[in-house]
Amino acid sequence: MFIAGEYDVIVIGAGHAGIEAALAAARIGCKTLMTTLSLENTAMMPCNPSIGGPAKGHLVREIDALGGQMGITADKTCIQFRVLNTGKGAAVHALRAQADKKIYQAIMKEICENVDNLDIKQILIEKIIVENGQITGVLAETGEFFKSKTVILASGTYLSGRIIIGETIYDGGPNGQRAAINLSQSLKDIGIKLMRFKTGTPARVDGRTLDFSKMEIQSGDEEPQNFSFMTDVKVKNQVFCYLTYTNEKTHDILRKNLHRAPMANGIIEGIGPRYCPSIESKIIRFPDKDRHQLFLEPEGLHTQEYYVHGMSTSMPMDVQIEFLHTIPGLENAKIMRPGYAIEYDCIDPLQLKPTLEFKSITGFFSAGQSNGTSGYEEAAAQGLIAGINAAMLIKGSEPLILKRSEGYIGVLIDDLVTKGTQEPYRMMTSRAEYRLLLRQDNADIRLTPHGRRVGLVSDERWNRFQIKKSEIESVKNKLNETILTPSNETNNKLRSIDLDDIHNAMPLSELLRRSNVSYDKLKQIFDLPTISDEARFQVETDFFYEGYIKKQTELALKMEKLESKMIPQDIDYKNIMNLRSEAREKLQTIQPRSIGQASRISGVSPADISVLIVWLEQQRRLNNI
Repeated sequence: MFIAGEYDVIVIGAGHAGIEAALAAARIGCKTLMTTLSLENTAMMPCNPSIGGPAKGHLVREIDALGGQMGITADKTCIQFRVLNTGKGAAVHALRAQADKKIYQAIMKEICENVDNLDIKQILIEKIIVENGQITGVLAETGEFFKSKTVILASGTYLSGRIIIGETIYDGGPNGQRAAINLSQSLKDIGIKLMRFKTGTPARVDGRTLDFSKMEIQSGDEEPQNFSFMTDVKVKNQVFCYLTYTNEKTHDILRKNLHRAPMANGIIEGIGPRYCPSIESKIIRFPDKDRHQLFLEPEGLHTQEYYVHGMSTSMPMDVQIEFLHTIPGLENAKIMRPGYAIEYDCIDPLQLKPTLEFKSITGFFSAGQSNGTSGYEEAAAQGLIAGINAAMLIKGSEPLILKRSEGYIGVLIDDLVTKGTQEPYRMMTSRAEYRLLLRQDNADIRLTPHGRRVGLVSDERWNRFQIKKSEIESVKNKLNETILTPSNETNNKLRSIDLDDIHNAMPLSELLRRSNVSYDKLKQIFDLPTISDEARFQVETDFFYEGYIKKQTELALKMEKLESKMIPQDIDYKNIMNLRSEAREKLQTIQPRSIGQASRISGVSPADISVLIVWLEQQRRLNNI
C-alpha cells in the first residue's frame, strides 16, 4: 500500500449518483476524485433509455434548480420529449425524455473530464479505511491508498453483483461489467448493515426485425419542453416510440415455464421492485389480466437496439425467445442483449443522517442505488445532496437538508432515512403530501436560493432566476390590484372573449380561477404585460389552484413547527418512561433530528410523540434550573 493521492472528497462510482456528487463537490471548490470500474461506462444507463416521467421529472427539475447537471445534459442529448399526465392537474404533469444512451454518456464523460478540481480514475476500490470513527481514505485493488476526510459511496448495483439468466449465473455488474466483491465485505467490517436487493432488465431487440405497423406510434410533443431552466434552444423530436401488448399465448408460455423462473425456484434471493416487476411476476400477481402493455424505446440514433419496456425478465433464453415471438410486431424479433436479473448488496438507509452521512462514521456518505433506491433520477438527486454536504463538511458550513415541503428530493431522502425501505425505493407523486406546492414548473423558485447558498448556482443562473421571479411577482401584483367593476364596458369586454358577465367587483386575478380562462385571453382585452411562457404557466397555475395551495401551505407550516422542535442527538430513549418498547427501539435506531421526523417513523404513535414532547420539556426546565 502506498499513498497515491490526497483529496477533500472521494466518490466511489461514476453512475448518475457519482457524477452529480463529484461535480457538485468539485464545483463548490473541493479537490475531488471520482473512481469507476470503467471510464467508458461513465453515466451508463443500464436499464431503460429515458429520463424523467411521473415524480422522476420533478426530481430532474429540482436537480437542475440546485445547480446539478442531469437536466442540462438531457436537453442536449435526448431525442424525444413528451409531457405526461397532461389530462390531470398541474401537480402531476411530468416531463419524460427518450435518451440517446451513448451520446448522453459521452457528453457526461466530457463534462467530468473538463471540470476544475476533479480527477477521474479507472480503479476498483476494495476497502474503506476508518480510524476512530472518522473516514481516512480508500484502498484500491492495485494497492493505491487515497487519503480523504470525506468519501461518498455511489456504487450502484455493483456491490457483490450477481447476474442471473435462467440457470446461467455469474458474478458481475450491469452490461457485463465487473462486480465489486471485496467492497461489500469491507463495509461489513466497519459495521455497515447491508441488505440484498434485486432488479432486472428486459431484452434489447433488433429494430430491423420488428414490424412497427402492428404497433401504436407514440410521438413526442409538438412543442417540446426542456428539463433545464437554463436551456434556451427548444429540442427537436427525432424518434418514435411504440406500444404493443402481451396476450394469452404469451402468458401461457410463461405459466408453463414458471418452474424454471429463478424468482420461483429459489435462485434469486434478493428483494425486487414492487412497482417495476418482471413479466413472470406480473403473470403471478395479476392472473386475471389478459394483456400487459409493452413500450418499445429506441436506445439511440445510431443503433438498431430497442428496449422492450414492461418485459423485464430473468427467464432462460429459450423461454425469452419463445414468449417474445407471441407479441404483435415482435413475431420475428431477434434478441441483441438478453433480459437478466441482477442481485446486489445495498446499505440499510436508516443508518444515514438526512445529510446522507453515516451516523456512525464521520465523513462517510452514501448515495444512489447503494441506498436501496431504483432509478437514474433518484440516484442523481441523492448524489447531488451527498456531494454538496461532503463539501459543506470540508468547508465547515451548514449542510443542505431539504424539507418535505421544499422538494421531492426532501421527500425522497426523508423517506429513506426515517422510514427505511424493504424493497428498491421508487419516487412517486403519491409519496409527496405537498405535491401541489412541488410542481415541476416552480422547482427553480423553490430551490435555486439553496443552490446559490452552497455555491452551485452561477451568476448567470441567479440573474435568470431573479428576472423570472420578478416577472411572476410583478404580474401577480397587477392581476390582484386591477379591480373589475360590473359595468357595461367591463362585461362587453368579457363577452368579446366568450366569458360570462360579472355582477360583483373583483380583482382581475379572480378570472384566472375559471377553467376556460388563460392569461393570454385576458391580455386581449386588458392592459397586461407580455411575459415568458414559463412565467405565464406558473401565474395561471398559482391562481387556479390558489385555495388548495393555501391549504397545503398551512399544513406545511404546522409541520414546520414540529420540524423546528429539535431533539438532542445524545438521548438514550431507553430511559424515557411511558414510551412503548417498539417506539424506544425505533427512536434509538434512527435518532431523529426533530419531533417532525420522529412523528414519521413507522412504529412511533401519536401517543409516543406526546410522551416525547413532555419529556423534552421537562428536560429543558431541569436544565434551566
